Amino acid sequence: MTDELRSFLELNLPKVKEGKKSKFSLGVAEPKLGSHISETTKISCQSGEFVLELLRGVRLHFDKFIKDLKPGDLEKAQLGLAHSYSRAKVKFNVNRVDNMVIQAIFLLDTLDKDINSFSMRVREWYSWHFPELVKIVNDNYLYARVAKLIEDKSKLSEEHIPALTEILGDEDKAKETVEAGKASMGQDLTPVDLINVQLFAQRVMDLAEYRKNLYDYLVTKMNDIAPNLASLIGEVVGARLISHAGSLTNLAKCPSSTLQILGAEKALFRALKTLGNTPKYGLIFHSSFIGRASAKNKGRMARYLANKCSIASRIDCFAERGTTVFGEKLREQVEERLEFYDKGVAPRKNIDVMKSAIETTQNKDVEMEEAQPVEVSAKKSKKKKSKPEDAPAKAANGDALEDAKSEKKKDKRKKEQGHGAEEMNGINGDVAEQDGTAKKKKKKSKDEVAAASKTIKKRKSKE
Repeated sequence: MTDELRSFLELNLPKVKEGKKSKFSLGVAEPKLGSHISETTKISCQSGEFVLELLRGVRLHFDKFIKDLKPGDLEKAQLGLAHSYSRAKVKFNVNRVDNMVIQAIFLLDTLDKDINSFSMRVREWYSWHFPELVKIVNDNYLYARVAKLIEDKSKLSEEHIPALTEILGDEDKAKETVEAGKASMGQDLTPVDLINVQLFAQRVMDLAEYRKNLYDYLVTKMNDIAPNLASLIGEVVGARLISHAGSLTNLAKCPSSTLQILGAEKALFRALKTLGNTPKYGLIFHSSFIGRASAKNKGRMARYLANKCSIASRIDCFAERGTTVFGEKLREQVEERLEFYDKGVAPRKNIDVMKSAIETTQNKDVEMEEAQPVEVSAKKSKKKKSKPEDAPAKAANGDALEDAKSEKKKDKRKKEQGHGAEEMNGINGDVAEQDGTAKKKKKKSKDEVAAASKTIKKRKSKE
């Protein structure tokens, strides 16, 4: 219970003395909320059909109970609440929107079905003209490309062998195709029929190319949204799990037992209805780990793999930074568990593996933080180096303004130097004058002393 609700109840309800029961009961629509309020505040709560009917009446006449509320304010508040709730649901990180993965995997499955059916239609259609080609070329995409290249079987010659070899990747098959075209039992088709066959074959080829591009897009999105789940079980199986659960958050909320049989709901309810054996795996059966396990260990392997997938999905959903370290470590654990079932080699403990994964992620974070200041200093040094290199280039371009500015700067420097020299000369002159006056004073004092001594001698001689 929040502090706001507690303060609201304390302000608006009469206080209950300790050790006494309250003379009133609080009507609450949710029974769990009522029990929590009664535990924390000792207020007796009541919930039932009578309370729900009262609350319905309160909602209906809510604008009459509050004086300042206008008739249209309640509808505006409801609309604003609905908009804010919708924004909170939709507004996620753009790079981690799992809705794109759900749409991509649905489209990928649809394209697989469509390409398969269209390829079979191309085979049946072109087999009326060249029936022997079906046995030579088994792949649907390659068959469409060969049918587009050959067009009319009567025009097949040895000149087509290099082009057929490039498509089929085997020169023997190319030669066999040319020989089969010369002795083919198929009927001839009109040019209009051949054009329609070629157009349809081209459409199948375009769909196959688009399917490849869509698969690459799905792989990149899965590495952004759920990198650990993708590295553990694969991009396609992980995307199918997310789409079946509805979102990555819903998948993270699922326990491992639910994730194990996700996609096998019909078999589960049939088994519960007929009291038969429940399914051991659902969508995770498409993982390579369960296919590699022996028949008796498939159920155990599915349970263990579902456990690790649940951990990986929760890390991807609630982690701030996307990393594949945990997915790789979980994959190593599944590999070790396979070896344990087959050869009896004891696997590592889960706590040790998780500790090593956390250490590696911390080391990577430290390396990233150390690399950032190095990059900044490198950019600064590049800028400093680029300045002297750019100067001659700009001078070579003949920018008159920059030349004029440089000349003005030189003149200013010369004037400043001249003023500095004059000041120095002035200072030196003053010092020299002071020295000269001091010397003159010294000379005058000597002359005066000599004259005084002469007069004293004359007076003595007279006496």
